[in-house]
Amino acid sequence: MDNSSIKPSESFVTGMQESKEQHHVPFAIVEAYKTIRTNLMFVLSQSKTKKVVISSCNIGEGKSTTVVNLAIAFAQLGSKVLLIDADMRRPSIHKKMKVSNTKGLSSVLVGFCDTEDAIVSANSYLDIMPSGPIPPNPSELLGGEKMNKLLDKLEEEYEYIFIDTPPINIVSDSLVLAAKTDGIVFIIQDLITTHDEVKKALGSIELANVKLLGAVVNGSTKSKRTSYRRKYMIGGGKYAYQYYSYGYSSK
Repeated sequence: MDNSSIKPSESFVTGMQESKEQHHVPFAIVEAYKTIRTNLMFVLSQSKTKKVVISSCNIGEGKSTTVVNLAIAFAQLGSKVLLIDADMRRPSIHKKMKVSNTKGLSSVLVGFCDTEDAIVSANSYLDIMPSGPIPPNPSELLGGEKMNKLLDKLEEEYEYIFIDTPPINIVSDSLVLAAKTDGIVFIIQDLITTHDEVKKALGSIELANVKLLGAVVNGSTKSKRTSYRRKYMIGGGKYAYQYYSYGYSSK
């Protein structure tokens, strides 16, 4: 899956009406997400309820923008879609979608509110569950039995569930949660993510016995890409990227 010519700051989220979104977003970006949508639908075709974790190596690689746009793209087909912010360390979905974060995933998992109270409806096809207040133990909450029961309940109501999670190389949350889903879509920032970082993340995915559904090369432009990089990736590839430092707490 190749997210061609898409920068992390660019998003469909300019309004919840499809016509309004497409009016403000360049055609190439809309079509790129539609291509990713088609590829992902094919990969998930044998799954009854499609639960997908989105992650990356490090912060700043466009995973949250990508998961928002994918959720919107699937909702535009008329599918019932839920977007969950499971990055309970650095949540951002509520900001991108302009919804309250006073209640959310953490609130449900600790029993502070019912599932229905933590979900915000964006339109007839797209619902959002923000992260909720930041808890002291995100990994334990995501790996617990309450998360299993929550996903089982949500499966009955939604055709697709997209879950934003923290970066793989920094904390284990994404792999803990991905083991409960159909697999993980891996975001790579062109000319930013290093080959060693990709190799480390893919090794962690394999060690956790999590299914890799595919990868999205984010932030690339034709001017800086070789013919090899124009090909979409499934399961990894070889890259020569510059070093990127990060600061993401592992607590």
